Amino acid sequence: MKTAELEDLTNVAMSLPEDQRAKLAHDLVASLDGSTDSSSVEVWDAEICRRIRDIESGKVELIDADEAIARARAQLRE
Repeated sequence: MKTAELEDLTNVAMSLPEDQRAKLAHDLVASLDGSTDSSSVEVWDAEICRRIRDIESGKVELIDADEAIARARAQLRE
């Protein structure tokens, strides 16, 4: 792609609404990571399902972000 074409593309992208620019930026950065290993995707899917089951069964206690940060900071101070 020529420099002028890239500049035109950048200008079009910059004129998009914020949410669309964010999605475009995410997709572009993700494309730099290379291909996704299908076995790691399967492992993460299984982990996500396990965590959802733990939440739905009441096995784990959910806390809000402020509480989680406060707990982490307290542990770091110890």
